Amino acid sequence: MNIENAKAQMRKGILEYCILSILAKKDLYTTDIINALKENDLIVVEGTLYPLLTRQKNAGLLNYRWEESNQGPPRKYYSLTEIGKAYLKELDASWNSLINSVNSIKNYQ
Repeated sequence: MNIENAKAQMRKGILEYCILSILAKKDLYTTDIINALKENDLIVVEGTLYPLLTRQKNAGLLNYRWEESNQGPPRKYYSLTEIGKAYLKELDASWNSLINSVNSIKNYQ
């Protein structure tokens, strides 16, 4: 079994949750989201991120707005909607429950 593949699948499964968690702090440009993920060892490329952001926007979890940039074309900044905030709250509860379950299993005797 390939450990790198298993690790990639684990990261992929949690990526959407991480994006929402990052955007819960403040509105961000795509590059800022990628940098936040990279800083936390969740390396992702734009080709992976854009479809996730589009899916979350289409689900009503995110909004975006255009802002002029001093360094090129306007930038698209993403933010959580009220639906996104409620969804993230439910994911937080699920994540905490999952952590507890996994830790319980790891400590099972």
